Amino acid sequence: MDAVLIVAIGAAAAAIVALVELTRERRRRRAETAEKDRRVADLEVRATAAERDREQMDLVLSSMRDGVVLFGPEGDTVYANLGAERHLGAIPRAAGKVLPLALRDACRRAGELGENVSAETQTGAPDRWLRGSAIPVGAGAVLLVVRDVTEAKRLDAVRRDFVANASHELKTPAASIQAAAETINSAAIDDRAVIPRFAAQLEREAARLSRIVSDLLDLSRLEAGSDLHEIVALDAIVRDEIERYDERAAEAGVQLSMTARSTPKVHGSARDLVLLVRNLVDNAIRYTRPGGRISVELGEDDGDAVLAVSDTGVGIPQRDLPRVFERFYRVDRARSRETGGTGLGLSIVRHVVENHAGRVSVKSELGRGTRFEVRLPVADR
Repeated sequence: MDAVLIVAIGAAAAAIVALVELTRERRRRRAETAEKDRRVADLEVRATAAERDREQMDLVLSSMRDGVVLFGPEGDTVYANLGAERHLGAIPRAAGKVLPLALRDACRRAGELGENVSAETQTGAPDRWLRGSAIPVGAGAVLLVVRDVTEAKRLDAVRRDFVANASHELKTPAASIQAAAETINSAAIDDRAVIPRFAAQLEREAARLSRIVSDLLDLSRLEAGSDLHEIVALDAIVRDEIERYDERAAEAGVQLSMTARSTPKVHGSARDLVLLVRNLVDNAIRYTRPGGRISVELGEDDGDAVLAVSDTGVGIPQRDLPRVFERFYRVDRARSRETGGTGLGLSIVRHVVENHAGRVSVKSELGRGTRFEVRLPVADR
């Protein structure tokens, strides 16, 4: 009996041990499964975060105006944004397929030298300037960043031309003033009779110099924008300027008249709109021969205030019409200087119109006259 009991107890103990081991194994497996699940969940979270970061990076890079292309260690294209396609015309399949050639060479040198390489090149029709920077990013990979610098090049050229033209325009009256002053100084001893003539020239050139400086200051201010908080009555400004130029028009033998079909008001700067009207009327008087007519018309059309200044003057050749609003551009330089023009009046007109969200156009026939038309949005009633 004891032996049987011992055997039974032994069997039960063995079963208990086996059960305990099984339980432990189950717990271990459950723990391993839980750990695996936790790791899988963690990997999924990281993958989701990485996907979200990649999408955000794609969004940022695709919204950039610059083109971005990443080439792998073997030279194959790993990533390219929309800007790259826009600037290069197509996404290159590899660094060795990049066009223009100057950018391809920059990528090759960056990979070989392990340092940043920049290049500028002219391409396309119409011409565009592209600036590329090839940057080594490790393990033989190269990042190419492409920027369109056409507008920057144009502005730089405009600035250079402006400085050169302004210097030339200022130099002419300054030289005349110096010469007249030296002549007066010597004539005070040798020939006093010539003093009045050279004094008049001195006054004329000083006035011209003052006009150039004044126009340059106005142009500089207008390039920064206009204050559009006023409600301006255009008819009042036009009438005041017509009255202001009546005497000068009479001296030039020119008939100056105004017709106002309506009295439109616009949001804008009265000071700048005075400059607009003044320069258009002044320009018309300068280029209209004695016996000619200048007509200033004001009205409304399709929600716009329309100001038109027409003359029967010398007119403008068709080839020069697209350029008349450029700074210091003159159709007839000799006549412009003879009449005291600065070459900045129509450029001032264009800036005032653009600052007021308007449009300006010109029509002309050589020898028969010119018509400038300005359209400005009418103020809300």
